[in-house]
Amino acid sequence: MTYKLPIETDRLTVRRYLETDYDDLLKLQSSPEVTRFLLYDPKTPEQVQESLAGRLADVPMTADGQALTAAVILRETGQHVGEVTLFVHNAEQRTGEIGFVFHPDFHGRGFAAEASIELLRVGFEELGMHRIIGRLDYRNTGSANLLTRLGLRQEAHFVRNEFLKGEWTDELVFAMLADEWTARGK
Repeated sequence: MTYKLPIETDRLTVRRYLETDYDDLLKLQSSPEVTRFLLYDPKTPEQVQESLAGRLADVPMTADGQALTAAVILRETGQHVGEVTLFVHNAEQRTGEIGFVFHPDFHGRGFAAEASIELLRVGFEELGMHRIIGRLDYRNTGSANLLTRLGLRQEAHFVRNEFLKGEWTDELVFAMLADEWTARGK
């Protein structure tokens, strides 16, 4: 299975990262507001450079642990507004995970939904995934609402299962199966 980038939507271009995206990625990954519910703390410029290097690699998406992270660009202005990621959890079982990180200046405009729906399409239709999940800190209500709008259903609420940034936090898990993806278009 293969996937194709870039993807053009009505308002966005979802594409591979470029070296020139460093400043935008730095703004995203070094912001305490952005990283509040993520598994990492705000990153240093050196850490962002490492992060960008990983995003520049051509990932075949055929092995456990591989991830495709795509830049989300506002077509009208060329601005980097965020990123979407599709992880391979288990290649043999054809399971994955979706994630998204958007700059706060662009929250509430539907960009994350518009880009994420394309990544779900890539996962199910181009990569042949059977199941895609989304995991998040239960306090991240915006992301939980987005996963619901995308058609994922909440499957789990794990109570204080992760010690993150100095405190125990709850985790929510949402999921969608390939046949649910197909049925949602009918």
